[in-house]
Amino acid sequence: MEGGGANSNNASPVEVSCGASELRIPMAASIAIGSSNLPFKEMICKGQGCRQTSLVSGVTFQRFAQKDLLWSSGGASKFLKVQRCNVSCSAINVNSKPLGTITASGLRDGTTKYFDFAVIGSGVAGLRYALEVAKHGTVAVITKAEPHESNTNYAQGGVSAVLCPLDSVENHMRDTMVAGAYLCDEETVRPIYTRIICDSAVCDELVSNIVVVIFKYFEACQLNVDNEAASRFSYSIQVVCTEGPDRIRELIAMGASFDHGEDGNLHLAREGGHSHHRIVHAADMTGREIERALLEAVVNDPNIFMFEHHFAVDLLTSQDGSDTVCHGVDTLNTETQEVVRFFSKVTLLASGGAGHIYPSTTNPPVATGDGIAMAHRAQAVVSNMEFVQFHPTALADEGLPIKPSKTRENAFLITEAVRGDGGILYNLNMERFMPLYDERAELAPRDVVARSIDDQLKKRSEKYVLLDISHKPREKILSHFPNIAAECLQHGLDITRQPIPVVPAAHYMCGGVRAGLQGETNVRGLYVAGEVACTGLHGANRLASNSLLEALVFARRAVQPSIDHKKNTKIDLNDEDAWGRPIVPISLGRDALEKIVKNTKEVRKELQLIMWKYVGIVRSTTRLKTAEQRIGELELRWEAYLFQHGWNPTMVGLEACEMRNLFCCAKLVVSSALARHESRGLHYTTDFPNLEESKRLPTVIFPCTRMNGTWSSRQLHKQHN
Repeated sequence: MEGGGANSNNASPVEVSCGASELRIPMAASIAIGSSNLPFKEMICKGQGCRQTSLVSGVTFQRFAQKDLLWSSGGASKFLKVQRCNVSCSAINVNSKPLGTITASGLRDGTTKYFDFAVIGSGVAGLRYALEVAKHGTVAVITKAEPHESNTNYAQGGVSAVLCPLDSVENHMRDTMVAGAYLCDEETVRPIYTRIICDSAVCDELVSNIVVVIFKYFEACQLNVDNEAASRFSYSIQVVCTEGPDRIRELIAMGASFDHGEDGNLHLAREGGHSHHRIVHAADMTGREIERALLEAVVNDPNIFMFEHHFAVDLLTSQDGSDTVCHGVDTLNTETQEVVRFFSKVTLLASGGAGHIYPSTTNPPVATGDGIAMAHRAQAVVSNMEFVQFHPTALADEGLPIKPSKTRENAFLITEAVRGDGGILYNLNMERFMPLYDERAELAPRDVVARSIDDQLKKRSEKYVLLDISHKPREKILSHFPNIAAECLQHGLDITRQPIPVVPAAHYMCGGVRAGLQGETNVRGLYVAGEVACTGLHGANRLASNSLLEALVFARRAVQPSIDHKKNTKIDLNDEDAWGRPIVPISLGRDALEKIVKNTKEVRKELQLIMWKYVGIVRSTTRLKTAEQRIGELELRWEAYLFQHGWNPTMVGLEACEMRNLFCCAKLVVSSALARHESRGLHYTTDFPNLEESKRLPTVIFPCTRMNGTWSSRQLHKQHN
């Protein structure tokens, strides 16, 4: 058996064994069966009472035939019950030779690989997790482009952590809660009855039925929601703020180099929303430095195998009673156009966000929502997708003295730390405006600053505002922001003497795949960390520099349960072809493929414009419904074009698969936004402009199988024997 795509050298065995697990029912409105530690109070079902959940699970996990679905809903799942045994199967040989990257140029279509752990994504979350679990087995790190091409690499500001004696964990927690509009406060989840959404209008009646069943279930079981249950939802804040400093120290021990002050201690910056100086940074290239240190450690680890240019297509899942189980992932080698199937005992999704559902984003081109969409198709619970963070200050190319020669693939970020260091925002008349909107002025949280800039632009019919740091000493500016200074100077602007033209751009998904306190999901064997996850930390708006911290903390917390799961899980060698294999569409011919790619690129731009126009910083119910309708029509038109040119639901290609993921994430955002009848954090709607205490609840999207199937949401089942 192939383990890493290279010849074996001192091959090490992968144990293949399994054990039984017990059904757990989380006490939440989503009724996400199968997770042991989701952030809700649970109960082990015993006796007659637990059977009542079948009313809910029977609705939400109902299965259906593939022929009823179109291509844009795909996924890989099997009907068959997972085999459980106590017998170890023969060992699988894998290469344990130290190896940085496996190019897989010699692979044949249909290649299958076996690992203990599969990590999808090579940012801080994926790499940090890989380094820990590699002590307990073989690890495949599957990355869409080059290993360094991730949101981590583009993170400028830093990592927030309490490392100053004048600061405290309580202060950090308070700042996080305030920035997040208290969505994660203990009071938020006292009722526990969270909002549920299906991703199709066909399911409206079904959703109502689910809610009724849930309330009846709570009543029948006489479940009392106490403070302990409520606090578990917000416990992620305490976990991250408490464990953060140790995660920073681990990075330093691994060789990450951060800026120090004249006293020899770490230089701690301050950013918007923070009450104290607590941002650890490496100039304005912090993410790049962290990525460098982690990648260096990964390359030197003999148990980690890096598969670059492998695009994750769909998770391989099955049903075991009420549980959905993850067995690995299908990928497309985008350099050789070959399909590679990875079987793993444990899978970690760390694939980043979905910034490219909008036309302007600070995210790299790889951020097309692949992980969120794959998890959604695999029946994972998704939460809080309406909270899309627009960074207030991306570089506005239109305002540069020398315009870039071509349109950027992603907007250049002007870090939050510029405002934290004293930067002032002006309109084009050089009038300071932030004090008019918030008493914290430029140090207000990102959602406030972004809306303020948006209001200025609309009122004044201008394209950008100005961020001025030139009043600070030149040496300080250049030492703190060398990357920004160099980029601007390249376009004729000296930030030590001139203000920087800035405009908001899509930056971060606060929502994502619902995760418990150890990164677990409701899909057994599937863990999440980083931007793809919704841990409850960010609430309705992420506090600056909390993202890298969250990724580090939850990647580390997912390690032990992953190891435990590996010990009790069996890889069935007979399952290699139990799922239908994706097909590379070479048979369509060059002309048809070129037409499909060209059309897909046009559709992508159209989707992005719809999202920006109707689902941007300021929203309304009418505009959201317009977006919902236009996105649905656009998706159907795109699929029809593909099928007219010979495409079929089993085919995979980079542009087409990215497009279906963008459609999926866009629909999740719109559905979530329509469900929130208040303005909170990053979600501001003119129809419900105020905070509503009764609506201080997370939005939960539970996949519904009774829908008008499109390729972006179709789940592909394992074939019956």
